Amino acid sequence: MDNNDVLIRLRYALDIKDQDMVEIFKLGGVDFTTEEVSKVLTKSDDEEAADNEDYIKCTNSMLESFLNGLITFKRGPQEPKPGQPNKPDRSIKNYSSVNNVMLKKVKIALKLTSEDIIDILDEAGVKITKGELSALLRKEGHKNYKEFGDQYARNFLKGLAIKYRG
Repeated sequence: MDNNDVLIRLRYALDIKDQDMVEIFKLGGVDFTTEEVSKVLTKSDDEEAADNEDYIKCTNSMLESFLNGLITFKRGPQEPKPGQPNKPDRSIKNYSSVNNVMLKKVKIALKLTSEDIIDILDEAGVKITKGELSALLRKEGHKNYKEFGDQYARNFLKGLAIKYRG
């Protein structure tokens, strides 16, 4: 699952309008027009579409900016604490950490508890224990860290759609 697909599924699950997408990207530090957002939200099934001028590939940096903007959009701006840097470090270090970071940031943005995430995955037909979820939410490099695979991510976004769209 590529970053564009994550954005498309997240947008659908949370029923985010185009103008709100522009605002969320802006809050995350990326200035997009409505047309550019539409190009990012275009599916690319093959490399031909990737060469198409109506398609913008969503980079890890763009996705993380969107997720940071989503947190600000849903919860409001956070006042920086003394001695804390203004811009947070990038959490997405490589492709394998994208799904874990997406899970953590959506959890923060929507104020989800661990039980909520377990219920959301259960809605999509995936059974997961609190211990397994804890491993998914750990920082990469921790001895108990577990990768949140594409199938889990698809089911999580499917469960979000069921919860928020009915």
